[in-house]
Amino acid sequence: MNLFQSNQSEFAWWVEINTTVPLCTYYFGPFDSEKEAQLYRSGYVEDLYQEEARDIIAVVKQCQPDDLTIFHEKAEVQISSF
Repeated sequence: MNLFQSNQSEFAWWVEINTTVPLCTYYFGPFDSEKEAQLYRSGYVEDLYQEEARDIIAVVKQCQPDDLTIFHEKAEVQISSF
C-alpha cells in the first residue's frame, strides 16, 4: 500500500472555471457534494460574466487546487517569413 497515493474520494468538490478573457482558471469551493457545487456554479459564471470575462467554461470536479486563481500566459505565435 502506497501511503502517498491520494484517493480521489478524499477530495472536496470544486467549481473550476476557465476563461479566455482574461486567460485564467478559477476555483470556487470547497463544497461537500457535487450537487451543492452544481447549485452554485451558475452564480459564479454570472459574476465573472458581469466582470467582463468571456468564453467561460465551468465544470464541477473533485480536486484539491493549489491556487484559487491561476493567470495563464498567452501563447505567442511566431510567423516565419521565407
